[in-house]
Amino acid sequence: MKSIILHAAARVLVALLLLFSVFMLLRGHNLPGGGFIGGLIGAVGFVVYAIACDVREARAALRVAPEDLAMAGLGIALVGGLMAALFGDAFFTGQWLFIGATEDSKGLPLSSVLVFDIGVYLVVMGSILTLVFNLEGDD
Repeated sequence: MKSIILHAAARVLVALLLLFSVFMLLRGHNLPGGGFIGGLIGAVGFVVYAIACDVREARAALRVAPEDLAMAGLGIALVGGLMAALFGDAFFTGQWLFIGATEDSKGLPLSSVLVFDIGVYLVVMGSILTLVFNLEGDD
């Protein structure tokens, strides 16, 4: 049974859940959230879309195989951990870069922790979607 209301609302829900997942990813370093919860929320968006439409349509909307998403995330998380080696610090030591720093302000802080969180985000989203899509029986 396909619900027309759920089918129409699924597109809006996916967009809202993905936007919220990116928000949770970006605020997660200093506040609750981060790559893990952001990846779970993003995966829920595509799971809702798969329930409303079909797994094949959800895979087409994702545009990347979820297995590839998880592997790319694992590589990005590793790069985030290895960034400290460039400065002679221990593995996974946070490194900070302040863009546009002046005497009056610190500028925009970017960290290797954010790179690691992005990797975790992709790993969680890819692995959850791989599991759900395979359990749904998409061949």
